[in-house]
Amino acid sequence: MRAVIEKGRACGTISAPPSKSMAHRLLIASALAEGESLVRGISDCEDVLATVDCLRALGAEIEVSGDTATVRGFDPRRSSPTDLLSARESGSTLRFLLPLALLSGNEAKFVGAGRLMERPMEVYEEICKKQGLLFLRDGGITVKGPMRGEDFSLRGDVSSQFITGMLFALPFLGGDRRIHITTDIESKSYIDLTLRAMNEFGVGAVWENDTTLFVPRGAKYNAREITVEGDYSGAAFPDALNLFGGEVCVLGLSEESLQGDRVYGEYYGQLSQGNATLSIKDCPDLGPILFAVAAAKHGALITETRRLRIKESDRARVMAEELAKFGARVTVEEDSVRIEPCALHAPREPLFGHGDHRIVMSLAVLCTLYGGEILGAEAVAKSYPCFFEDLGRLGIGVKLYEA
Repeated sequence: MRAVIEKGRACGTISAPPSKSMAHRLLIASALAEGESLVRGISDCEDVLATVDCLRALGAEIEVSGDTATVRGFDPRRSSPTDLLSARESGSTLRFLLPLALLSGNEAKFVGAGRLMERPMEVYEEICKKQGLLFLRDGGITVKGPMRGEDFSLRGDVSSQFITGMLFALPFLGGDRRIHITTDIESKSYIDLTLRAMNEFGVGAVWENDTTLFVPRGAKYNAREITVEGDYSGAAFPDALNLFGGEVCVLGLSEESLQGDRVYGEYYGQLSQGNATLSIKDCPDLGPILFAVAAAKHGALITETRRLRIKESDRARVMAEELAKFGARVTVEEDSVRIEPCALHAPREPLFGHGDHRIVMSLAVLCTLYGGEILGAEAVAKSYPCFFEDLGRLGIGVKLYEA
């Protein structure tokens, strides 16, 4: 899909999209609970739909009507999937659910699209090797348990998604169970979101100390009704329009949220003042929009960017490439990105989304200043399907064409 975005000033009120991060977690917790749960406020984005599909394949019964999922739980220890588990392009789906597939003695095969199967999975591969379990890369990933109950030592500097996946599985492994994190922890806020979701469903999972997570014996998931909170990572895109003269109000964000991306408001203030140095260690998904805002404002040094290489695209590299079309000067180092202050202009050639929803949305925000055309705009469906509709509601001229 090709999106042509006109220069314009955004004004109006919209609702934040539902939190993709919390939707994954609440759907999984409800699927692991005995009885029937209601999860309200879910998005129809591709990543959340991937989690719904995979949970169904594992054994959960899920009916979706509008933005509400009715979920009847299953016991993953008796799971026997007969269909492929398609995670689409969702790293969260794959990494959250693979440990659950290892709880039974039956094979399960995960498949994916885009760069998903290129993303690191060594943490789980090592667990399977240690326990003598099947972990086979065969165009997808085929696994077979059952995984034994024990304490686990995991790296915390690859992705917090591995820790989340193991946390979800621990209540089914019997006894008191711990995860010892052996390195610095990146994206700790995402682990806290997992603990909140598990505790909402009755599992008393806690930080025992700064590097150890604990799930007590007898912990179990209990069915309940719950609503997904608004998404700070999604809200960061329309809210950025306020930095460019807009008057945009984004509703539906919880002030008590544990989402690490809620820091975007503070970061936007620093970018507006100039000479900002910002770490995205705990909020890597903000990287692309921070690069775009910094280029349009006073430049910045964005640090701890290393993990952006293993997202849906190599986000630092491709944002540098696309921002150069506006005249920006961006230097990508091993673990940092420097954006020099300079005058920008309308892009003289089409922009490319690189199959990455956050790249597309970041470029679209910048196009409201200069106008522009983005190829591959359909990528927004991964997390924020109504993004371009919301831009239109805010008074920005948007025309969408089939590529």
